Amino acid sequence: MGIRKDSNGRPQIAQVSPVAAIAGGEFQIHGKGFAKAERPKVTIGEVAAPVIIGSDSFMIVRVPEGVSEGELVVQNGEQASQAWTCDIGIQIAESLHPVANPAVDTFGNVYTTFSGSRGQKVAVAVYKIDLNYNVKPFINDLMNATAMAFDAQGLLYISSRFDGVVYQVTPNGSMSVFVEGMGIASGLAFDEENNLYVGDRSGTIFKIAPNRQIFVFATLEMSVSAYHLAFGPQGDLFVTGPNDRVFKIDPSGTVSTLYKGLGRPQGLAFDVDGNLYVAASLAGTRGIVKITPDGKAKLEVSGHGLVGLAFAPGRSVILATTSAVHHLAWNIQGQRLVPE
Repeated sequence: MGIRKDSNGRPQIAQVSPVAAIAGGEFQIHGKGFAKAERPKVTIGEVAAPVIIGSDSFMIVRVPEGVSEGELVVQNGEQASQAWTCDIGIQIAESLHPVANPAVDTFGNVYTTFSGSRGQKVAVAVYKIDLNYNVKPFINDLMNATAMAFDAQGLLYISSRFDGVVYQVTPNGSMSVFVEGMGIASGLAFDEENNLYVGDRSGTIFKIAPNRQIFVFATLEMSVSAYHLAFGPQGDLFVTGPNDRVFKIDPSGTVSTLYKGLGRPQGLAFDVDGNLYVAASLAGTRGIVKITPDGKAKLEVSGHGLVGLAFAPGRSVILATTSAVHHLAWNIQGQRLVPE
């Protein structure tokens, strides 16, 4: 897109990147005519956005709290640019402690954790957020709830990095042990045959058959952070964890590197076109990074503290930070996670 033509001295926006952000994230603005006699000012949805770097042709601004719409405008004194539409994620829950992807059921209800520090007993381990964004306790008696995934029958599975157990939870919140002995259990994902895969931070990816038989599917190096798992459209398992890489594990358990160069990659998810989205830092900026099937990476959403994401019905996505959950209307269709 070229610079928008204007002959009356108004600031002209050529490009804003990334395309979306949550409060605390940053937008980079390219154009011209930003700075005249005084420092340029930026508003997003009529809320003033702090300018971190400002020049006549380039600015970095921080998305302020309280923004609910993404009409970005640059002012240079009396003159204002045309509005540039950005996508803004809206906070729907706070005072949480997610450490991995949120989970979304087939109805669109969101599940998120208060994971706590290792060995910390919290009052509520998992919260349920309904379609009206009402936040209610869902699971209480669970230590260090870590990752979550739904199976084909709509049962929720939750890993505990405290006791190495994966718990099975019914829609009414009844919890039972599904499998034990998963080490420092972290990421969870189901394949098309309803086998459950569990990441163990000591370096093992376990495969749990529907009859609960346990296999060692693959081994990786030990990680001080959680392993996060997601299946790609061709049946390969993708894993983030140690160092700065996204690993690809084929159905035979052979491990390769999809992408190297991310900062602390965590939760991940695929869209229907086979693009992978990872909560990570790219070139020093935290957010959601899109990795295309041919291995090209680009920051798509900016936001500090992002740890995971889950696609939701209606071309939207749920974003989890270390303390809150956001909803972003995004024209991207997520890949279904379990067989229908």
